[in-house]
Amino acid sequence: MRIFLILCGCLAVVLGILGIFLPLLPTTPFLLLAAACFFRSSPRLYNWLISHKRMGPYIRNFREHRAIPLKAKVISVSMVWITMLIAAFGVVPHLWIRVALLLLAAGISWHILSYKTLK
Repeated sequence: MRIFLILCGCLAVVLGILGIFLPLLPTTPFLLLAAACFFRSSPRLYNWLISHKRMGPYIRNFREHRAIPLKAKVISVSMVWITMLIAAFGVVPHLWIRVALLLLAAGISWHILSYKTLK
C-alpha cells in the first residue's frame, strides 16, 4: 500500500505541475492529493512537497486559509476563458458544443471565484 500511495502521490504532483500551465487542469487539488498520499506513505516526500519553493505555498495556503491568491485567480480565470473562447469559436463547428464549452468555462470560473482571496 505504501508503494501505491507514493506512486499516486508522484502522479498527482506531475498532474499538479501540468495544471500550472494547462488551464483546464487544476493545480491545487492534485497537489493536495499528493500531500495526502505522501503524508500516509513517506514523511520525506511530504516534507519535500510542503517545503517546496513553488508547490508548497499552494498546499499551505489552501489548507490553512481555504483561499487562493488573487494572482492565481486572475491567471486561472483568464486562461480558462481564453482557451474556451478559442476552442468554441475557432475550432468547434457545432453550436451545442460551443454552448457546452462556455457553460463549462462559467462553471470553472464560478468554482475558482467562490474561494476566498488570499492577499
